[in-house]
Amino acid sequence: MTRISPMPYENLPPDAGAVLKKYGTEYGPFNNQAQVLAHVPPTQHLAAMLMELKQRQGITWRYIELAVVCVSKLNACDYCVAHHSPHLRVDGLSEAGIETLLDYHDHPELSPVDKLVVEYTIAVTNTPGRIRDAMFDRLRAEFTEAEIVELTLRIALCGFFNRFNDALMLEIEPELTQAPT
Repeated sequence: MTRISPMPYENLPPDAGAVLKKYGTEYGPFNNQAQVLAHVPPTQHLAAMLMELKQRQGITWRYIELAVVCVSKLNACDYCVAHHSPHLRVDGLSEAGIETLLDYHDHPELSPVDKLVVEYTIAVTNTPGRIRDAMFDRLRAEFTEAEIVELTLRIALCGFFNRFNDALMLEIEPELTQAPT
């Protein structure tokens, strides 16, 4: 059971309520998360930033979802894995492929760039201060500097959300637990 009661959007200042409600319902089924974030209305800026990043499409969305699922698997965040794995299924990864995503070296469903994203995600999550310049040379061969910054931002933010969701024991929304796989 979620440790913090959901805050009704109507109890917030209109601008914060509108942004958090949009995040909780339109960005994805994140209502449980949005209504807990609503206890601190300035979190509307975090929600707005995520929605803007998604809308601007600065980096291929597949790479964002690969990174988010990898971080969430590394941190064992069931909430985030449940929310983001469906995007990878739609993008062509099988259930087994998603399950074995962290075993990327010989993963038959991942392209070389997918594997680089997974490798970088693991490094940012586990050993960010020990990433070698050679990895950035490989990243620069595939991505612009803006894309590398956005990918890194999304990896780091996912780590934040994993910890937030797990510490507060956010429940997975019913529409995800009842969806066919």
